[in-house]
Amino acid sequence: MVKITDVARRAGVSPSTVSYALSGKRPISDATRRRVQAAVRELGYRADGGGRSRSGARAKVLALAVPMRPGIHVPVVTQFAVSVVTAARARDHDVLLLTQAEGDEGIGRVTETGLADGVIVTDVQLQDPRLPLLRSCSLPSVLIGVPAEADGLTCVDLDFRAAGELCVDHLAGLGHRAVALVGSPPEVYVRRTAFARRLLEGFTAAADRHGLASAMLPCGTGREAARAVVERLLRDLPALTAVVVHNEPLVDPLIEAFEELGMRVPGDLSLTAVCPAPVAAAARVPVTSVAVPAAELGARAVHLLVRKLSGAPVPGTTLLPPRLTERASTAPRGH
Repeated sequence: MVKITDVARRAGVSPSTVSYALSGKRPISDATRRRVQAAVRELGYRADGGGRSRSGARAKVLALAVPMRPGIHVPVVTQFAVSVVTAARARDHDVLLLTQAEGDEGIGRVTETGLADGVIVTDVQLQDPRLPLLRSCSLPSVLIGVPAEADGLTCVDLDFRAAGELCVDHLAGLGHRAVALVGSPPEVYVRRTAFARRLLEGFTAAADRHGLASAMLPCGTGREAARAVVERLLRDLPALTAVVVHNEPLVDPLIEAFEELGMRVPGDLSLTAVCPAPVAAAARVPVTSVAVPAAELGARAVHLLVRKLSGAPVPGTTLLPPRLTERASTAPRGH
C-alpha cells in the first residue's frame, strides 16, 4: 500500500506538506501542490486512512514517539516509556515505539497504515516540525510538552517555567544573591526544546524579580564537562553561592567539582535540581529538588488520548504544578 511518506519522498517534501496540499488546510505554493499531485498520480496514492478506518475496527495500539536525538538522556526517556506502557496496558492497549530523530515519517506511516489508534509525542520543541502533520492528519494525538503555539493540540507537562521560578524563589528566600543555572546539553537549546527553554525563562524571570546576579550555562555530560562549567561559573560569577541544575546526570559530578574547588555543599554553596526524585534523594548530598513526575505525565497522556478516542472532551493544555522538596543541599547564605 502506498503511504503518505512515499508521496513525500517522490515529491521532495515533508509528509505534513503532502497532507496540507491534499487537504487544503494550509496555503501551499502552486509549484509544490503540482509536485504533490503528480506524485499522487504516479504512485496511485489514496488518502483513505488505511485498514482501520475502512473496517471501523480499533487497533488497540497507541504509538509513542520518542525521537532518539543528541542530548537526550535515555534513563528519563525510559521512565516516560515505561509509564506510558503501564498506563496503556491498564486500558487494554499495546504501545508501538517510534524512535526516528525526525518524527514526520513515523507518524505519517502510522496514520496511513492504521497501525495505531493514536500517538503520544515527546521531546516537543517550541516550533516543532511534527505539528503541521499532527494538526492536519486524522490520528488523535497528545503531546508531553507544550509548543509555542498550542492551539488545536492536546498537551500535558510539568509547568517548567514555574519550576525554574520555584527553585530561584527558594534560594532567594535563603538569602542568596548570586545564582546560576547549569542547563541541559547545548543541542537541547539549539533545537529549542520546550521544557528546557521554559525552565530557563522561569529561572531568568525569578532572578530578575529578586534582583539577583545570575548566569546560565548549558552543559554536556561527564565529570570533565562538569568541572569546566564550574570553573567558568566561578570565574564569571565570583559571588556565586547558589546553583539550579537542570541536567540529571550532572548532579553528583557538579557537587564533586565544587568541592574539589573548595566550595562545600551546602556550607558554601546551595544547590537545587529539577530532576526525578530518586536521583535527588540518592545524590552524595541529598539535593533539594523539584521532581519531574514522569510516571504521572505518562499516565495523564494515556488517559487524555483514550478519552479523545472515545469522543470525550479533553482540555487543551494541562500543566502540573511543581513541588519543591527540601533536602540537605540548601541552607541559608553564610550558614
